[in-house]
Amino acid sequence: MLDNIPYLSYVISAFIGIGLAAATGFRVFLPMFIVSLASYFHWIPMNEQFEWLAGLPTLITTGIATVAEILAYYIPFVDHLLDTVTIPMATVAGSILFASQFAELGTFPQWALALIAGGGTAATISSGFAGIRAASTATTGGLGNSVVGTTETAGAGIMSVLAMAAPIIAAILAIVLLVVVVIFGRKAWKKLRGSKSAP
Repeated sequence: MLDNIPYLSYVISAFIGIGLAAATGFRVFLPMFIVSLASYFHWIPMNEQFEWLAGLPTLITTGIATVAEILAYYIPFVDHLLDTVTIPMATVAGSILFASQFAELGTFPQWALALIAGGGTAATISSGFAGIRAASTATTGGLGNSVVGTTETAGAGIMSVLAMAAPIIAAILAIVLLVVVVIFGRKAWKKLRGSKSAP
């Protein structure tokens, strides 16, 4: 019955893409590693345009990068340095994972949609958590940063799995996350600016 619904496959692909893009907003490499692992073992299909994601070199590279990224966020000062580069990297990763779900659309619409929806989602979440981490450093002296880092890692893992196993739930969570992160991220940046301007 569901097969008769027009454009259903595109809707499901959009849900998966948004979920994966949201996951890269938490961590850049963990979602790519999970997708690479799942496609390597043929748990999920991968279009030939993105077969490199299913390759062993990509699996090993993203696995090493995932471990390095997770551990680096527990090192004071390094976590803030990473935030300056992970926002653009998350935008790229989110765009790639979103685009991997729309290989049939054609190059221009595929990547235009990926940059707007995938890259935009990833960049918003990544920027929001950068603001939350900066506020955590200002208010707790960095003691609360490990909690923020652990939350990001858990969020990336959960969202990645949900995007592939329950894409509708993942998409709903991604939208909720966008709203929450924007609200708390803005509050965090305002609090940080206020503390810097105070005598």
